[in-house]
Amino acid sequence: MNNTTFFFERPKNEVVMGYAPNSPERDSLAIELERQYNTVIEIPLIIGGKEIKTGKMGKVVMPTEHNHVLAHYHMATAETVEMAIKASIEAHDKWSKLHWIERCSIMLKAAELLSKKYRNLLNAATMLGQGKNPYQAEIDSACEAIDFLRFNAYFASKIYAQQPISDNTAINRLEYRPLEGFVYTISPFNFTAIACNLNIAPVIMGNVTVWKPATTAILSNYYLMKLFKEAGIPDGVINFVPGSGSVISEACFASKHLAGIHFTGSTTTFNNFWKQIGDNMRIYDTYPKIVGETGGKDFIFAHKTTNPKELAVAIVRGAFEYQGQKCSAASRGYIPQAIWEETLVYIKEMVADIKQGCVRQMSNYVNAVIDEKAFDTIMKYVERAKVSPEAKVVVGGKADKSVGYFIEPTIILTTNPKYETMETELFGPVFTIYLYDGEKYEETLHLCNTTSPFALTGSIFSNDRYATEKALDILRYAAGNFYINDKPTGAVVGNQPFGGARASGTNDKAGSELNLYRWVSARCVKETLIPPTDYRYPFMG
Repeated sequence: MNNTTFFFERPKNEVVMGYAPNSPERDSLAIELERQYNTVIEIPLIIGGKEIKTGKMGKVVMPTEHNHVLAHYHMATAETVEMAIKASIEAHDKWSKLHWIERCSIMLKAAELLSKKYRNLLNAATMLGQGKNPYQAEIDSACEAIDFLRFNAYFASKIYAQQPISDNTAINRLEYRPLEGFVYTISPFNFTAIACNLNIAPVIMGNVTVWKPATTAILSNYYLMKLFKEAGIPDGVINFVPGSGSVISEACFASKHLAGIHFTGSTTTFNNFWKQIGDNMRIYDTYPKIVGETGGKDFIFAHKTTNPKELAVAIVRGAFEYQGQKCSAASRGYIPQAIWEETLVYIKEMVADIKQGCVRQMSNYVNAVIDEKAFDTIMKYVERAKVSPEAKVVVGGKADKSVGYFIEPTIILTTNPKYETMETELFGPVFTIYLYDGEKYEETLHLCNTTSPFALTGSIFSNDRYATEKALDILRYAAGNFYINDKPTGAVVGNQPFGGARASGTNDKAGSELNLYRWVSARCVKETLIPPTDYRYPFMG
């Protein structure tokens, strides 16, 4: 019996390694990159701790070298999804009753393993399979994933410590039970850390998951699953089920044991999930918790007092890091006409200096978009902008998919604030700018607020505090993460809890205890010390 009261103290964020030329971390990462590049592995499903091979195969290729195969993976069938659901329910009883300190201890071991033994493995897999440069991989598959593992233990401590008031007549307590059933987790291609947290957030609170990884992130996600197993997460608590989303979702949504959805992906897919769950409500044992972070059309808004060079750096970093494939990537801008020409000069200087190419050449700042479908979709918009009377491509605009899915960092200038690339999520290295009259600042803020259905991230650049406060007020609901004089990307666990509303999701703030609250179902227990022996009250005289 555990008779101690324990609290996990707030951790420090994992230090980001620099990967400078000739540094030890760069040299060791290069070795692992070459090992994985020259090795083709077979990836099974992992259900109840066992490797399952269905024989229905898919392949993992590099976005920067799309003819180079990294792995072959087995795809889930309806029968194997049912096996995963069954395995999760069988694991639920013991895992949900394991003391929360023991669950947190496993997560902290996973963080230590990732910070050391698995760091190069996960970073290299994320680089090769998802097209990230070493810095983007480091801040994702190493540091952010480690932070999620460590900070969630701290957040769990805060939740479990919260108890109701008791007096001398009764003892009141809250039990933070996990959900009754399994959580279906659907992770995206763009962040290995998100795949980690989509599972770990429910699991640390005593839940079990059936996990569908993105098909374009299976390599890193498989190694992540291996990490979880080595850290000591029991068999069946997390079940790794790659394959067709429609096959996996159909089985999960049809199960009476569905207790929650933890999702990052497209708004359209998330909307369909809500509908499917609503249609199936009669079969569920409980109302499923629906938690999702979806699309974004993230903005940078500049006031006339903005420093043009600072603005240019924010645009280049915010729009073009990881090829604009972050949910938070800058995608539209509102810039006063008076500072545009100077800003554009700085942007062109920076873009001309950017190297683009394969992730194996670590000096490349920009790599390739994730797959051919993404490439074709993005370029349709760029090509239309080249011939539109309302738009002009002023930076970049070229692309080549002969070897990898490469799109140049591109800036579109439009005279129409409602032009299609000001409204539509592209998820690529394309930034559209509308120039406005600096004297129409407040009017243009309202325009920014009403242009897009999304509300994930945004930033204001201003050296006028009154103007900054005006933006904070008018754009109050336009972004769940709002930045002042910074790019709208780069949220850090424990520092900037992440999430947006409107068409950008349920705003349940990954990287804080707010998200973990969604994975508990509290029970209040009152113990009366001396029960009454008379039904009558004093008012009865």
